[in-house]
Amino acid sequence: MPDLESPTESSPSDSPARRLIELARLFFTLGVVGFGGPAAHIAMMDEEVVQKRKWLSRQHFLDLIGATSLIPGPNSTEMTMHVGYARGGWLGLFVAGVSFIVPAAGLTLALAWLYVAYGTIPDVQPALAGIQSAVLAIILGALWKLGKKAITSPTLGAVALVACIPLIAGIGELPVLFTATIVGALVVWWQRTDRRTPPSDDPGPDGEASDDPRPPSASSALGKTASAALLVAGPLGGATPSLWTLGFFFLKVGAVLYGSGYVLIAFLEGDVVGRYEWLTSQQLLDAVALGQLTPGPVLTTATAVGYFVAGVPGALVATLGIFLPSFLFAGILHPIVPRLRKAAWSAALLDAVNAVAVALMAVVTVRLALATLTGSALWAIFALASGWVLWKKPSVVWVVALGAALGWGASVLGV
Repeated sequence: MPDLESPTESSPSDSPARRLIELARLFFTLGVVGFGGPAAHIAMMDEEVVQKRKWLSRQHFLDLIGATSLIPGPNSTEMTMHVGYARGGWLGLFVAGVSFIVPAAGLTLALAWLYVAYGTIPDVQPALAGIQSAVLAIILGALWKLGKKAITSPTLGAVALVACIPLIAGIGELPVLFTATIVGALVVWWQRTDRRTPPSDDPGPDGEASDDPRPPSASSALGKTASAALLVAGPLGGATPSLWTLGFFFLKVGAVLYGSGYVLIAFLEGDVVGRYEWLTSQQLLDAVALGQLTPGPVLTTATAVGYFVAGVPGALVATLGIFLPSFLFAGILHPIVPRLRKAAWSAALLDAVNAVAVALMAVVTVRLALATLTGSALWAIFALASGWVLWKKPSVVWVVALGAALGWGASVLGV
């Protein structure tokens, strides 16, 4: 398994091509081990991108999280694109995003083929149980660091605390995000205007490097790699749409999908099962399960649905359709975020959405902890051990791999 450590200082060999290779290597690896959902993905990126490589300052990283929460698409996947843009412009954005998506989409496609061929889903729950404990420690570490940077005043602390209350009560993430952000931004802006205090614009503690304002240009596009798809099982379901129809459907979904990936289920249930009758309810649930079994973004559920409906071409078209809007949104948004930090009203908006984003992450972490640690004392012990190991600053890859091995071992021993 590759070591993700890399030098944090620029060198003469830090060429545009080298940057693209580093982006591809890092995000492909994170795509392979990225279990645990968006909170875990962002925690891993904070560890690798902010702390180890210092490609972004923590303030900019936090601002990107907040800004990404306000646009459609999978937040953690769009964060990979932002990092790619910061390192390599538009080409870096595509390299980072594709590298992160490909492992999850490929694994989902393979599982979908197994499902169609054999009618069952592989049992990987033992490994996932151990991975979740390791991921919990990774998230808690990132939450602490991001929280210290986001909650810089009692007002922002109150915004985050108030946002937690409706989330705990079961109100959806999207209404809370927008309402708490708008109200919080107004309060923060009024307070700063009243006191005549400028918005914070420091690059972050501990000498974190700021972003390179001059992303390298690239004169040639990367060659596209096509995996050998020896997956030939036929499609499921009744009606079989054209690839154009299938691709356009998922393009529309990707362009309007807010909130967590689980919101995708509501879209698919209403159209894929109800309106178009491409799949049955059970087949849709199995496709969702396949998306959850794999690392990376849960939106690779679209890969399984596309395969069930129209085989390998359907899987490729559905995956492209649902993720394409994210590439466009992230590319348009990225140059704007630093400008938002300079104006008083937009800086207040960023600070408020950052505080709310940390609150969302905290609530998700508590839910994950309750689901992970209440089953067995073994997982609680391993979560604590993972936290101690991470404090020693190894790669998150090894912690996740160790979690998977522990999960399988505990299953074999009947623990």
